[in-house]
Amino acid sequence: MKRIFSGVQPSGIPTIGNYVGAMKQFIDLQEDYDAFYCVVNQHAITVPQDPDTLRQRTRQLAALYLAMGIDPNKATIFVQSDVPAHTKAAWLVQCLTPLGELERMTQFKDKAQKQESVMAGLLTYPPLMVADIILYQTNLVPVGEDQKQHLELTRNFVQRFNHRYKEDILTLPAHFTPKSGGRIMSLKDPTSKMSKSDSNQKAFISVLDDPKKILKKVKSAVTDSSGVIAYDPENKPGVSNLLSIYSAFSDKTISELEEAYADSGYGQFKQDIADAVIAVLEPMQTKYNELLTSDTLDDVLQQGAKRANEEANKTLAEMERVMGIR
Repeated sequence: MKRIFSGVQPSGIPTIGNYVGAMKQFIDLQEDYDAFYCVVNQHAITVPQDPDTLRQRTRQLAALYLAMGIDPNKATIFVQSDVPAHTKAAWLVQCLTPLGELERMTQFKDKAQKQESVMAGLLTYPPLMVADIILYQTNLVPVGEDQKQHLELTRNFVQRFNHRYKEDILTLPAHFTPKSGGRIMSLKDPTSKMSKSDSNQKAFISVLDDPKKILKKVKSAVTDSSGVIAYDPENKPGVSNLLSIYSAFSDKTISELEEAYADSGYGQFKQDIADAVIAVLEPMQTKYNELLTSDTLDDVLQQGAKRANEEANKTLAEMERVMGIR
């Protein structure tokens, strides 16, 4: 069975855009692949973090993984800092990665411009990402466009490492594009992607928003003055975005929704969208709240860390052997 690795930073509660575009896909992937899902809390500290908030967000993200349907009997769920091999392997990667490759990373250049004082970790965290992937002999990595450059860095490293030490120690990972879950846009500016960091709280729906808040946000979502419910992203971006959301949270295609609401106004349309979103999120929220106050989450993360350590340490030992430090 091919292996998939995915790491998500605990940077706050995900939006329905994060859920539909990526996290929902994890549930399907666990059925066909040996999946490793990691909360990459060590990546988060490349920018200043409040310790208590980081601990809380790490636990929240892990709980959400389980609440949304990831099965710990099918997938390995763990926290990055619980597996020391990640940082150990990252040092080996750094020592074999040219500085120029790191300086060319687009995300480094973008983030460095926004910070007055740039810490070294912002430059060197891509080797940690490389380590995340190679330690599990990963075949496939589901990444978005913004992370493709990091995967290429990983592929270059694997090829360089295997060639230098004349052994196929590391698996060459490939980019994996899951079946598209659709791209959810801002409720207030449907030409921009929905973001949890948006200063306008009405622009996004958090997966932990309560039903009243969800309804209020959907009701206030931007549409247009035509009153026609049709999918036309160029001329009707607001309505098209709402159709995408409705389709993602129901068993109906966009075409079926267009037909069903051909003679309907925006009022009932928005009410039904909110109902569909709430029907999916409410049971997830109930399970999430139960997990946060039970020992189940700790047990799952401990078991996940145990398996992750076993797999990662095997690869690390082989890397150290061929490099002459074991």
